[in-house]
Amino acid sequence: MPGIGPNQPPTEKKAPIPGIKNLIAVASGKGGVGKTTVAVNLALALKALGAKVGLLDADVYGPNVPVMLGTVEQPRALDERTIIPVEAYGIKMISMGLLNPGDKPLIWRGPMLHSVIQQFLRSVQWGELDYLIVDLPPGTGDVQLTLIQSVAITGTVVVTTPSIVSLADVRKAVEMFRQVHVEILGVVENMSYFNCPHCDGHIDVFGHGEGRRMAQLFGVPFLGEIEIDPQIRIGGDSGKPVASLGEDAPGGKSIFAMARNVMQRVESVNANATSPVVQIL
Repeated sequence: MPGIGPNQPPTEKKAPIPGIKNLIAVASGKGGVGKTTVAVNLALALKALGAKVGLLDADVYGPNVPVMLGTVEQPRALDERTIIPVEAYGIKMISMGLLNPGDKPLIWRGPMLHSVIQQFLRSVQWGELDYLIVDLPPGTGDVQLTLIQSVAITGTVVVTTPSIVSLADVRKAVEMFRQVHVEILGVVENMSYFNCPHCDGHIDVFGHGEGRRMAQLFGVPFLGEIEIDPQIRIGGDSGKPVASLGEDAPGGKSIFAMARNVMQRVESVNANATSPVVQIL
């Protein structure tokens, strides 16, 4: 695959999407870690913090973003190259779940995935956005490579749980993005702990702290811990995500803290990218 390889720098400069200042990919090494929950709540928290935000659901085989945002509205196509995204909670959104509703599965090969991701990136009228959040499928497959080859990415947020099984797959995801020269914004440890409402005890259901240790091992920032809270799950299932209810909602503080850390990392990455190179003679 041209331009993609473990020891090859990118062979061409990828064009940004007009109007979008930062593109942030949310990734995970495996399914079941709450990646989409993190992506949706990150987008909503950034919106609440004053940013203009879009959300691209690139998890084509498991497009759960519409359910979490509580919308079944279909995007409008003005022509073959102009798609108007849906708006929910003040963020612009596109998802295959809106174009292929119901239980009918998509049985697609790589070229078809490539085509739909290109359309979502280039044909959707995103307008002026501070952040476009891209919810990637789990793993290191065709959609990830299409995104990496097609557009300039500000950086990637990698989501894990504290379990050892999850962390083994996180290593593969981190290594993939490093091999293709995509900045790792940091690691988020989801389902990090549970605060017992009866005794105020701190219960480590899946372990605790492994996400931070993983970040230290790879020399990347740790963006925060998101606790296990029934309201986070209920919010996603009911189409009323916790972050849409504000920072003081149950589970909200950890999500907003994570979002602020992402904003700071993006500012740092952009500052380093625009800093002049000083040659020492």
